[in-house]
Amino acid sequence: MIMKTITVILPLMLISLFVTTFEMTAQTPDSIITDDTTKLPVEKTKIHTVLAGAGYGSNMIYMGSSISQNKPFGYAALTYGLFNKLFLGVTSVHVADMSPFAAFNAFTANFNQIINSWLDISAGLSRYQVAKSLTDTLFSNFSYGEVNLGIDWKLLYTQFNACGVLSGENGIYYQLKNSRYFETPEFTRKKFYFSFDPYFNFLFGTLTKSETINGTVVVNQYPPFRKQGNTGSGSLPVTTYTKTFSLIEIDAGIPIAFNASRFTVEIEPGYIYSTIKDSGYTSPEGFLFLFSLYFRII
Repeated sequence: MIMKTITVILPLMLISLFVTTFEMTAQTPDSIITDDTTKLPVEKTKIHTVLAGAGYGSNMIYMGSSISQNKPFGYAALTYGLFNKLFLGVTSVHVADMSPFAAFNAFTANFNQIINSWLDISAGLSRYQVAKSLTDTLFSNFSYGEVNLGIDWKLLYTQFNACGVLSGENGIYYQLKNSRYFETPEFTRKKFYFSFDPYFNFLFGTLTKSETINGTVVVNQYPPFRKQGNTGSGSLPVTTYTKTFSLIEIDAGIPIAFNASRFTVEIEPGYIYSTIKDSGYTSPEGFLFLFSLYFRII
């Protein structure tokens, strides 16, 4: 995820699962494609689980950049779980005002293991396939990997996450995620209840900046799934490159869910603050919103 507050997508049909027992993104990641379906109540002893979901989000952000080009999106996803540890999912995403309807699809695999009452680990792989006609508008196809270490401090749940696009030239991003899950007592005989999972996250990464001696051109290297761009004009006789590892963004949010035995309805308002204040790097910032519906088929 890139952050819990930024997970969201939407052509309404199936959903995915990823980083299961601990968080939700969001928007991070993040995002929808990465975790939320596991919030649906599932018996720990259940061997097979099939979950479906759909949702709508105001913006989809990964690794400090908008993967939906700052446009609203919708998603549908389907996830299969084995022993509530291994999850395989497919998610289809629609980006507003873009054709074809399914702008891109995500195929995910995640494994999580609870070590003891205060420690858990997880790892995930995903593949993003964009429609051929949108590769110049959105991004090129890419694979994404992450590993996570979660620690339950009782009053706070902290997750240390290392993630990145799987290619030789791309660096690793690091996330520090913090959340505090709690829920209301069940009410009515149908065992309905509300749950809350407020969070705040920090994203760190390396950005490459290139510029001419005369300072006529400045280029910031965006995450690989985002189309790069230049500012300025002129020839490039000599170019210098500077790499900087720093805090990229801070995000916070509060997912609020209405839960039943077979379905969950969730809204997630959030806010993302970018620490990159360079005119050549148009990192997303501001309020975000995600609506999700999950349904347990098996």
